[in-house]
This record gives sequence, structure tokens and C-alpha cells, in this order.
Amino acid sequence: MKKNSGIIWPIGISLSLMCVVGLGAWTIVETGKEPVEESDIYMNKYQDVDNNANDFINAKIAFDKKYSIEYLGEKLNAENAKFVYKITTKDGELVNNAKIDLIATRPQTHKQDIKLSKADIKEGVYSFETKLPGIGRWDIMASIEIGKDKRYYNLHMDTRTDKKPVEY
Repeated sequence: MKKNSGIIWPIGISLSLMCVVGLGAWTIVETGKEPVEESDIYMNKYQDVDNNANDFINAKIAFDKKYSIEYLGEKLNAENAKFVYKITTKDGELVNNAKIDLIATRPQTHKQDIKLSKADIKEGVYSFETKLPGIGRWDIMASIEIGKDKRYYNLHMDTRTDKKPVEY
């Protein structure tokens, strides 16, 4: 019977550690190639949203007690994108004095953001038109102010499908 020199275990452990460190470095390099953007779901920095989360939630609740928002837009088209909102009071009266700031943005980057603030207003219906720089998924974020009441109304939309927008 031949005796083992005992060098196999240290070599195996060393190779395993080098492999783990190499794969970790490869992971860091590959993930660094993709853009990472901060969340701006409430059209604010995420730190401000975290610090004032209860204020945002309470403002939404107070707004929703007084007003109703309905998205009337159809399928999203990149060449002729139309965003249409109808705002009414809970009594059914049309609201024509709301201030709406709208941002159409990609979920993965802010390089193609489109900011719209001048709407065509007719009988409580606010319309925005623009051309989107590409097809695919878009997040439509709206800041709606009526007097002291303020609410954020955000939608996920896609130019490639006929699915109804999803509110988030």
C-alpha cells in the first residue's frame, strides 16, 4: 500500500477558493455592464419617499376621498402616444383646474424620459400627446394637484401589447 503525500487536499481547497473568487469577480464585472437607476416611483428620490412614506400614503387617501381618476387612453403607440385622464369629484362633477405633470420613462433608464406638463383640457379630460423614442415597456408617472390635494398616479404600459395599463 502506497502512502498519500497529503498535498491533494490543500491543492483542492486552493483551487476551489480561486474558482469562487474568480466567479465573484466575473459576476461584478458582468453586472456592472447594465445600467442601474434609482427608483423614482413618486417622482422623487427614493430617500425622500422612504423618509416621508406616510405623508405620501395619507395624501393619496385624502385625494381619493375627494376625487376619482380614470385613465381613458387606448393602446400605447410609440409614434403617436396619447395619455388621457378623466378627473371627477366623488359627486361626479368634472374637474378642470387640476395641474398634471407627466413623465413617460423606461423602467431601466432615465435617458429617454419625456416630461409633459401642458395638457389639452376639455370637460374634465386631460390629454397629452407625444412621440416615444422607442417601442417596449414604459412607465407613465403623473403628479396630480388640485388645490392642496396631491396624488401620484403611475401606470405600466407596453407598446407591443393590447393589454390594459397596470396601475402601481
